[in-house]
Amino acid sequence: MSSDVERRSRRAGGRPISVSFEFFPPKTPEMEATLWSSITRLAPLAPKFVSVTYGAGGSTRERTHSTVERIVKETRLSPAAHLTCVSASKGEVDEVVRGYWDAGVRHIVALRGDPPGGVGQSYEPHSDGYKTSADLVSGIRRIANFEVSVSAYPEKHPESPSFDTDLDILAAKVEAGATRAITQCFFDNDLYFRYLDKARARGIEVPIVPGILPVSNFKQAKNFSEKTGTYMPGWLAARFEGLDNDPETRKLIAAAVAAEQVFDLVDRGVTEFHFYTLNRADLVYAVCHLLGLRPPQEAVAGQNGQAAA
Repeated sequence: MSSDVERRSRRAGGRPISVSFEFFPPKTPEMEATLWSSITRLAPLAPKFVSVTYGAGGSTRERTHSTVERIVKETRLSPAAHLTCVSASKGEVDEVVRGYWDAGVRHIVALRGDPPGGVGQSYEPHSDGYKTSADLVSGIRRIANFEVSVSAYPEKHPESPSFDTDLDILAAKVEAGATRAITQCFFDNDLYFRYLDKARARGIEVPIVPGILPVSNFKQAKNFSEKTGTYMPGWLAARFEGLDNDPETRKLIAAAVAAEQVFDLVDRGVTEFHFYTLNRADLVYAVCHLLGLRPPQEAVAGQNGQAAA
């Protein structure tokens, strides 16, 4: 496997592979324990950053902030705080931005955000708020010199009337100061590369990092894909057929499928990946291991010591 990874690295231009991880703020003490166990498990892989999501309508504002602040204080990781402009005035959003800067956060993932009613509901900007994600990016950059990541949609945003409109929106976010785009998850790599070609032709030159979702629960992923317009290939459904009551085998299949996807992306020149962890470390750790990412030996020794205890 090591020679296979080295071969793929050479195909990617000899550059090292880098990763980032997305988490969501916990709702209960049990979920908090799971989250921090996952962060502890993945931290030794030295991700470029870890992001923490922000609920619809800012519903997780305080939990997001406290999670990000704890990452700053208790780990060596670089956190990226998600921020939306839904249901909030400019003053309220700016207060959050300043709070992140004061807490030591230097990276924000700026999103317009889903309506409080969820995906599929009509979006209404706050009367005194930022109207678009590009406006939000501009506002963030006016306050402080944050690194700002934004979203990208290889199959276009469900609300965009066309790909051209969708690319215009991405271009506006970059012109406003965004330094990176992270894609919504996709399961057909050709769709990502077609989108990348269109973005480059449009003059968008920032990194467009593929968002990878290891599918451990196929029904849940299928439901998400139907809501967001994400193409779910028939071969993917076939991989999970008959495994509804077999979670252990589903995990093995999920790791294999995600590894196949990232290996193909590496073979085609991609060197940076953003993993949607769903606050679970095992699948993502396995895929990263297959990519050749290894924690320092002292970290491995520490984990083994904890396990022995």
